[in-house]
Amino acid sequence: MDEEKLALLKELEGYVGYQFRDIEWLEKSLTHCSFANEADPPRVSNEVLEFLGDAVLTLVISQLLLEKFPDAREGALSKRRSQLVKQSSLAHRARELHIHDYLLLGKGELLNGGKKKSSILANAYEALIGAIYTDSGFQKTMEILKSHFEPYFQSETDDYKSLLQEEVQRLHGHSPEYHPLDEAGPDHDKRFQVSVTVQGEVRGTGWGRSKKEAEQQAARAALEGLQMTNGKIPVCAEASAGGQSSNECQTSSGEEQTKTVPKLDE
Repeated sequence: MDEEKLALLKELEGYVGYQFRDIEWLEKSLTHCSFANEADPPRVSNEVLEFLGDAVLTLVISQLLLEKFPDAREGALSKRRSQLVKQSSLAHRARELHIHDYLLLGKGELLNGGKKKSSILANAYEALIGAIYTDSGFQKTMEILKSHFEPYFQSETDDYKSLLQEEVQRLHGHSPEYHPLDEAGPDHDKRFQVSVTVQGEVRGTGWGRSKKEAEQQAARAALEGLQMTNGKIPVCAEASAGGQSSNECQTSSGEEQTKTVPKLDE
């Protein structure tokens, strides 16, 4: 393996949070079938690792959910697991880890925007998990997956970021954007404020004890705004760190001020 390729793979290891014993497993996990078929000589694609990673992912997420919510019913756990391992969620994990920047795709797939396709990204993430499992076994894979998914295990309530992500991805093919707005409080008790925008429009803001929590609350405000106003999003739609939300904003005259924005499905 040449030094340039090795440097790129090492860079990706940093995003993933895992250092491979045999880094060729990482390269195999990034090899899409379109690239493998065009290579001379032909190479092995990541499909087998994807098959393995899918099974490992399901098992690990199931165990982590049981540890997090020991008193939850089977139906609730199944629903939660389905949300975490569905294609749009795994594609989002892949984007967070910058996997799309390192994918090995054939020329045709590259021209067709393969690096943005949720199906390819989700499969590559599963292949990555299969590669980590092959390289280091179950326990280490569980540690890595826990670090990737822990922000989404905050509570038994819905993962508002993933719900908003899925809707925006389905309708527009891109992700909502989160922007830090403000910080308040002493260092030992800091609060963060974050806004979420869709196509340049602010859809909600939220406060939290961490930026991750604030993002969840902003996503919740955006979702509730859409449901309650049927596309008319209040200017000050906001969710607090305590989980309460306010979708009304008063003008100086005391009248309710709303901002009409296009519906997500328009």
